[in-house]
Amino acid sequence: MSAFNHTHPNPSSFLLIGIPGLEAEHIWISIPFCLMYAIALLGNCTVLFVIKQDETLHEPMYYFLSMLAVIDLVLSTAAVPKMLSIFWQDSREISFEACFIQMFFIHTFTAVESGVLLAMSLDRYVAICDPLRYKTILTNPKIAQIGLLCLARGVGVVIPLTYFLTSLPYCKTNVIPHSYCEHMAVVELACANLAVSDLYSIIVATVLVGSDSVFITFSYSMILRSVLRLSSQEARLKAFSTCGSHVCVILLFYLGGLLSMYLHVFALGLPPHIRVLLADLYLAVPPVLNPVVYSMKSKQIQKRVFKLFGQRKILVEPRI
Repeated sequence: MSAFNHTHPNPSSFLLIGIPGLEAEHIWISIPFCLMYAIALLGNCTVLFVIKQDETLHEPMYYFLSMLAVIDLVLSTAAVPKMLSIFWQDSREISFEACFIQMFFIHTFTAVESGVLLAMSLDRYVAICDPLRYKTILTNPKIAQIGLLCLARGVGVVIPLTYFLTSLPYCKTNVIPHSYCEHMAVVELACANLAVSDLYSIIVATVLVGSDSVFITFSYSMILRSVLRLSSQEARLKAFSTCGSHVCVILLFYLGGLLSMYLHVFALGLPPHIRVLLADLYLAVPPVLNPVVYSMKSKQIQKRVFKLFGQRKILVEPRI
């Protein structure tokens, strides 16, 4: 990768601290993170398998769920295994190139997930507010285009940042006070003016989150208005339950990301381990909740999962 060719000396590797100030508790902290990672793998892989196997689920909503599951698998796998190796084996070293590759994947797919969440809210808006045109608006080619556009947008905003960061001289220290290569923790090690990097990061994050949030809010506002017009109280409660769960996960994603970023820029007197823990949980929690809220709330997926495991149980039972 040409971005890694430098005219100035840089460390061949960095050292990740883990959670500063809580090194003695790393083993205990690893337990919930290991459980969350295992649940995220199981939940998202199950969703992908069920949707792939069942042709009745080959619909726009489930295609978007598949995209979200893939994103969550990439995000959690990019960060959590390295965290666990630090917590369990004190394996802190990460090569210079691997650090920026990890950073690229984490920040790219965070941006991609924001785009997919927006697409999912628009999908629900069309399905509820304009159901007669649903199949003509959200065709398979358009869904593929939306997915590629989300990916291109994520890559497009992160590549300039990654290129700029890899061109900086890192001569202060090679110790990163974090559990993964979070870009604001890494740039603090650079011996250069960071105003451009900080400004770009804040503007891009704020614009992406701001624009996506506005459209998501509009979509769910229109959905809410349509739901309130339903004559059946049971139907209204069901819609409120589903949409309320979706909104909670969306708020967790956006508020968690902004909180993690702004607390790094404006420390506000918080101890470092609080900021790092919030950043770690931001990557570990959504991949656990998303398959539950978005998928297991769907009766169609529930039936397919129960049917799948029911068939497996029958197959392994010995015949008498």
